[in-house]
Parts: sequence; structure tokens; C-alpha cells
Amino acid sequence: MARIQDSIRRFARDEDGTILVFFGISLVILFGLVALSFDLGRLGSTRSELQSYADSLALAAAGELDGNSDAISRANSAAALVSDSQSFGAGGRTLSYAEIDPDSTDGADVVSDVTLTYLSSLPTGTETIADVSTTDPAKAAFVHAAVARHDVSATFAAVFTSLGGFDAFDGRAEAAAIAGLEIQACDVTPLMFCVPPGFKASANIGTMVRLRAGGSGAAWGPGDFGFLDPDKIKVDDEGPCAKLSGAQLDACLLGAQQSITQCFNQRGVDTEPGQKEGLNASIFNVRFDMYQAIMNGLSGDEDYAPAPNVIKGIIKKDPGQSSNDNENQGQGKADCIGEAEQASPDTVGLPRDDCFMDSSCDRFGDGDWSVGRETYVATNYGVDVDDPHPDAVTRYDYYLAEIEAAAGGDILTGRAETGLPTCAPAASSNADRRVLIVAGIDCSAETGTEIKGKTSDVPVKEFVKVFLTEPVGEDGSTPPVMDIWGEIIGSASNGGSEETGTGGIVRDVVQLYR
Repeated sequence: MARIQDSIRRFARDEDGTILVFFGISLVILFGLVALSFDLGRLGSTRSELQSYADSLALAAAGELDGNSDAISRANSAAALVSDSQSFGAGGRTLSYAEIDPDSTDGADVVSDVTLTYLSSLPTGTETIADVSTTDPAKAAFVHAAVARHDVSATFAAVFTSLGGFDAFDGRAEAAAIAGLEIQACDVTPLMFCVPPGFKASANIGTMVRLRAGGSGAAWGPGDFGFLDPDKIKVDDEGPCAKLSGAQLDACLLGAQQSITQCFNQRGVDTEPGQKEGLNASIFNVRFDMYQAIMNGLSGDEDYAPAPNVIKGIIKKDPGQSSNDNENQGQGKADCIGEAEQASPDTVGLPRDDCFMDSSCDRFGDGDWSVGRETYVATNYGVDVDDPHPDAVTRYDYYLAEIEAAAGGDILTGRAETGLPTCAPAASSNADRRVLIVAGIDCSAETGTEIKGKTSDVPVKEFVKVFLTEPVGEDGSTPPVMDIWGEIIGSASNGGSEETGTGGIVRDVVQLYR
């Protein structure tokens, strides 16, 4: 009995092999951590894949949210073009979006990995996605893309979660993103015009358009123009329009060049009638070296410098009589066109489309100016002279070709006008001084808003570059009905040139917010 007790006491005091116990326990924990790291890595990879997909899809959809009536349908279509994949989550490996019509039985078997919710604003800390959701394309400024949950199985860690003291592995992977579109407009002309349904500037390059001032009565149609509310435009504090108001501000915003406005979100604009007190043709016509009415006295101001090519077929009436000079401009030049003017005896301005000449078109032409071109060349360059710029397709091309060929000298010789400014001391260095960036708006019934003068939050279909082919005219009524004759030369949306007549540029900025 004593021998057994001694053996027990020796065993209790014996420390040989104790480390094996701790090693065995540590080995179990080590293998558990290694196994868990594999599973966490797979889960992290899946979450990254889902987040990348949510970001890409939200950006694609947000790029279509321009406020037009088909914005949401276009956003859904853009989202459907985006696909990605996930590696370890349950279900299919391909990630895709499919718009499911809840009223359609054909879509019962369609599976979408994403739910798109359109938002009128970004939710604040106290708001949910549902609080700011909208189905109105005019109000949809943001999109929330929520990727459906994908479960990642715990292939290795599952062995250890069954042991006491281990929490179950949370293998859920999901993602969401919010993106939005801003149309950043800088130094654009505060001018808008109604475009025909389906209009695209890129498909109408070279087309002549006659824009007529719209009143505040009947609904406007294609070709009617109005103004953007200057009170809502952020004027550049260091530009020529700073601290101006009323008619003087209107004149500056429409007539000056460079540093006119700050960049601002112009996704929805406020319009005003084109027939407006204080606005007249002279505001536009400083570009043609004509300083009349409210613009009288500004010929020496470089902010109102004319274009480097001002061929217009108009000269000062009775040039030798000082009574017709704009002497109060401080120039003292006999070639300043005052309130009296007359047609040039041996020059003409760029022609309109031929269809306007035979009255077969009214507001929008067809781009064919071949007959008028022959007259332009014969009158300005000579009857027996070949076209000096045969490669110029559009009137804008011809205008630029004349500037390049003159190389700073006279564009026309032996004529009543040389093509260079004679009233202003110097021309603008910017050949695009005669280019306006105009907000093209669909004024038809499909917009849901009747445009007929002062209207708020109107979506811009596209910002359009319009080249002024001749001085703006008016009928002399009060307020005046103006006609702007111009040639469409392209779109300013999605990144316009920074060297336009107003220094203007328009960019569609799509960004992730959350």
C-alpha cells in the first residue's frame, strides 16, 4: 500500500513531458488561426469584388442622370452593361444587373445581383435610402446600388466553430455604393434654345439655325430662345462682371469674354423670356466690332474685344461724316459703326443655308450653303477668283481658314471692310470669340414642363456650340424680338474647349459619394 502511495506522489511531482501538453493545445490554436486566415481571406476577397462591382455599376448608372425624361431608363440600361465576377461566394460566379418588371410573368426567373434605388438627394444621418428615393427622372440626381448578399462558407474554420468557446464564422459579403452626376458649367453663355426631340449636336454639325426670341405667352417650340436667370449664376469675383447687376450684368454675361462665371452645377436651369427689357442685339454684336446702344463706350475695353475676323457685309453709314462716329468711345475713329449703318457695297457676310434663301426652311436648315458660298467668294474675293479655301466644309471652317491665311494681316483687300476690327484697338486673341455655348432644352411635352418664359429647374439636354455667322438683328419692338443666325459646330457637353468665346467649358462629372 505504501509503495502505491509513493508512486502516486512521485508521479504528481514529476514534470517530465509537461511541455507536450502545452504544445498540443498551442498546435490546435495555431491550426485554427491558419484555417481562419484562409476563410477570412476568401471573405475579404469576395467583399472587395462585390464593392468594386457596386462602384462600377453605380458610376455607370449615375452618368445618365441628366434630369431628362428618359434618364432612369437610360441609367438602367447602362447598369445592365456592367458585369463582374465573384470568386468564393455562394451562387453564380457572374455578377450582373437585370431590371425586373414586377408586373411581368416573363421576368419571374430573372435574377439580379443588384438593386438600384434612385435618390433626389444624399441621405443625411437621420434619413434612410427610402426617405430620399424617387422615381421621377427629373429629380433623380443620385443612384444607390446595393449588391445582394453572398455567403462565403467556412471551409476550414468550420471544424473549429463546433468546439466549445468558438463563435460561429460570419461569412456574409455584401456591398453598396452611391454615385451622382453633376454638370459643371463654367463661363457658358447664359442662353438657351429649344431643340427638336431627339436632337444631337454631333449629328447637326454645319446646320444653320435661326433662333428667335421667345416671349412669355405661348409655349415655346424648336428654335425659340431665351436666357438663363442671371440671378442664379455665380459670377466670377475677379472677372469683368463682378459687382454688376440688372441690364449691365446681362450685357456683361452675354458680351464679355473670359472669367465670366464660376463653375457651378447646371443640371437644372431657370429660364427667362428671350424678349426681355434691357436686352438687345448690341450686346451680342461687340463680337463683330459693333459698339452700339448699351455697349457704346466699350470698344477700348479688352474684355469686350471683337473676334479676329469680323467680315459681316455692314459698314458705317456715310463714313466721312463725324456725326455717325461713336466719338464718346474715346477712339475717335471714323470706322466705328454708330447707330447708323448700311450694307457694304462690295462685301457680304457668311451666307445662310440655301433653303433659308428660298424659304423652304424656317428655323433649322440642312447645312447646304453651296449657292451662298459662290456668292460669298465672288463678292469678297472676285468673280474670276477660285475659292481660296476649298477644303473648308462648314462656315466655321471657312472663318478659321480666313484667319489663318491672313496671318494677322488684312483678310480682304481692296474692299470696304478688311475683315479686321477697325473700331476696337485690338481683336481678341481667341478665334472662338464668335462661338456661343448655349443650353439646348427639349421644350416638347415629353419633358413634363411647359417652357414658355420663366421656368425653374429645367433639365439641359445638351450644351451646344453655336457659331455666329452674322450680327444679331432685332425688329425694334419693345421688348425687341431678336433673331440669332448661327451654325451648329458641335457639343460642349462632356468636356468642351476651354478656348471658347466666353472661355466656357462644360463637363459631366460623375463621382462616388459613399
